[in-house]
Amino acid sequence: MSPSHTNATRVALDELIALGALAHGASLMKSRRSPALRAGGNTSRWRGRGVDFRESRIYQAGDEIRHMDWRVTARSGKPHTKLFEEEREQGLLLAMDLNPGMRFGTRVRFKSVQAARAAALLAWMASAGGDRVGALGFGGGINGEVKPAGGRRGVLHVLRALRDWDTAADAVAQEPLSRALSRLRRLLLPGMRLVLLTDGFSTDAETEKLLPQLAGRHDIAVVLLRDALELAPPPPGRYALHLGATRRILDFGDARVRGAWTERFTTSRERLIALCKKLGVRVIELDGHADLRRAIAPLLARSRISTVVA
Repeated sequence: MSPSHTNATRVALDELIALGALAHGASLMKSRRSPALRAGGNTSRWRGRGVDFRESRIYQAGDEIRHMDWRVTARSGKPHTKLFEEEREQGLLLAMDLNPGMRFGTRVRFKSVQAARAAALLAWMASAGGDRVGALGFGGGINGEVKPAGGRRGVLHVLRALRDWDTAADAVAQEPLSRALSRLRRLLLPGMRLVLLTDGFSTDAETEKLLPQLAGRHDIAVVLLRDALELAPPPPGRYALHLGATRRILDFGDARVRGAWTERFTTSRERLIALCKKLGVRVIELDGHADLRRAIAPLLARSRISTVVA
């Protein structure tokens, strides 16, 4: 079931670099969030001490007393608080799932390779918009990080890491998504955006607690990798599947095997999709044979979209 296409099973650095040509004239837009979290240019309005005074407004429950504007309060007879304009970090953080399930594909290339290609294109697009780019790798025994950096050099650091992580990833070592989210909380600075590239199979119960915390503070998108064989079982027959050194024979002539096969993949994926919809997190479902530039196009739009299939 392995693809035979060039660079179908392994991430190739030259291909990731060449994707820079697809990003020409494109850059990632910052989607509109609530006023307290809206990112526009280099600055954003926060309730708290920042660089420059912005304005005063009516006091709201939860505002800090130390930010009270006593002069306006005395003049108007109504409590007012000060708002400051605070410099925020512009950047994109790419979280790459390297768990064993990603090293699979029946249409053109493995999910792991398509995910790396998507991450590379996003990195080039973010850089074209003046953003710094960083990356985090998890699963497959990988515990890697690339600190956000700007320009072509910053993108190349990310691309090399994607290639190296793919080469070093273990065929059996699993890591839950929640552990990666815990690491991301430390790396994500105010104003940074997060794109998670995963097939969703690493989603666990703790993810449902941690993802809302990140979504409440950052613009998040999920690129959900999938393969046709995960959406529907193959024709009836006996098939050999390989996972590392392990080889198994599955009889898809058995209705129970066919039903369990589809249910296993659907349950994990739908769990993450449902959580993202609840949080307003954009989800793009990406096949291994999809046109990458067209598939990533929704991330160029300003409006938030729940789910896009490519």
